[in-house]
Amino acid sequence: MNNLTKLLAGTSLLVPGMKGLAQNVTTPQKQSPNIVLIFTDDMGYGDLGTFGATQFQTPNLDRLASEGMRFTNFYVSQAVCSASRASLLTGCYSNRVGINGALNPHAKIGLNPEEETIADVLKSENYATGMVGKWHLGHLRQFLPLQQGFDEYLGIPYSNDMWPLYYDNTRNVPPSHKRKNTYPELPLIKGNELYRELKSIEDQNEITTVYTEAAVDFIRRKHDDPFFLYVAHSMPHVPLAVSDKFKGKSEQGLYGDVMMEIDWSVGEILNALDEYGVAENTLVIFTSDNGPWLCFGDHAGSAGGLREGKGTSYEGGQRVPCIMKWPGVIPESTICNKLSSTIDVLPTLAEITGATMPKAKIDGVNILPLLKGEQDADPRRVLYYYYGNNQLEAVRKDNWKLVFPHDHRSYVGDEPGQNGLPGPTHTATSGLELYDLRRDPGEQYDVSAFYPEKISELQALAEKAREDMGDSLTGNEGANRREPGRASE
Repeated sequence: MNNLTKLLAGTSLLVPGMKGLAQNVTTPQKQSPNIVLIFTDDMGYGDLGTFGATQFQTPNLDRLASEGMRFTNFYVSQAVCSASRASLLTGCYSNRVGINGALNPHAKIGLNPEEETIADVLKSENYATGMVGKWHLGHLRQFLPLQQGFDEYLGIPYSNDMWPLYYDNTRNVPPSHKRKNTYPELPLIKGNELYRELKSIEDQNEITTVYTEAAVDFIRRKHDDPFFLYVAHSMPHVPLAVSDKFKGKSEQGLYGDVMMEIDWSVGEILNALDEYGVAENTLVIFTSDNGPWLCFGDHAGSAGGLREGKGTSYEGGQRVPCIMKWPGVIPESTICNKLSSTIDVLPTLAEITGATMPKAKIDGVNILPLLKGEQDADPRRVLYYYYGNNQLEAVRKDNWKLVFPHDHRSYVGDEPGQNGLPGPTHTATSGLELYDLRRDPGEQYDVSAFYPEKISELQALAEKAREDMGDSLTGNEGANRREPGRASE
């Protein structure tokens, strides 16, 4: 038994008295469904069996897809941790709410508590709200989940590599990463308080199990009433860590082992929904926060043939796998090729539950018609690709994507790292590039010379975004951006 498991043994992860699954529990059908939102970290487009993964198996996620809908054009708003999570929870492009990049343990900002999250919206409809896993929207107390609409929380406040260990899992930190020496031990937080410190990779080996047990416990305690459960896995972000249950189980190595454990976790959650009689009235959403961190080589995922990965506005950075299941509403074993995004989750859930939409402007649209399989529905036709310091780097309408000139991280041509160590990346420069994503999802063939009318159409859309949210590439501040939360004096 791992040290972390020993520390938690016999202790409910959210409240005292955790028990095993009850048998043959039935619950009356509720009008509004329970919602389980599962969010992984740095998982690529090609990292699920139904999206083409090889050398490891994801049977529970394959089952989820066979019983629900697979989305092939599903996007995050930015290909980086904090920005992506801010968008998921608020229904806004992250630059609208003042969050970009990946907040570190020294950050003095966070998601503004004045913003209305999914949890806030659903609490207004008397949902119990619980979160398990990686938060990454401000580690200070005033920004933690309990101040953002959640009743309960157990997890880490930022990425699992933001601790005083290097990627070889030793404390011999090289000068290139000396800032790690200023980071505290990785905190496991329960509610608003420090619960344990994770000091070694052995502690992290149990983190997926800890999150899973907490998620199942929440379902056990809350299944009699409508609930919203947000499970944000720390994996497969490096450093990769896996329990003895899955160590050495895949042909692909440690990354495959980690993915198999995440799949097991999904299976445990699905089993709990079945066990407590609420599976038929639960909407399950599974997706990732951005694409793979490709410079980590054999410890990174697959972009599934898409261009580039995490930290870029090319498809490998922002297009992610997504599966949704809702018995009786989402038709089984179906595929949705329509454009959709994490920013659409909040307004869709508001429509489903009858909840009041946030007072401040949001960017998401209601995609319930897509969930219902309505063939003529097309609620989202435009997506903006922002990154970094409010840079509008691309815009998509339907199947056409226009990339604007900008400097960006690139993995192309660099030798990736091995065994958990990062390889190099370099800065590349994009020109004005037009791609037909229906024919060329890998963005290999710039067709800007052939479709000047499409360039004009997409540039006009971009100009609207610049006036609204700004664009540091063109020096536009934007009229409708909001401030993040800032640390209290």
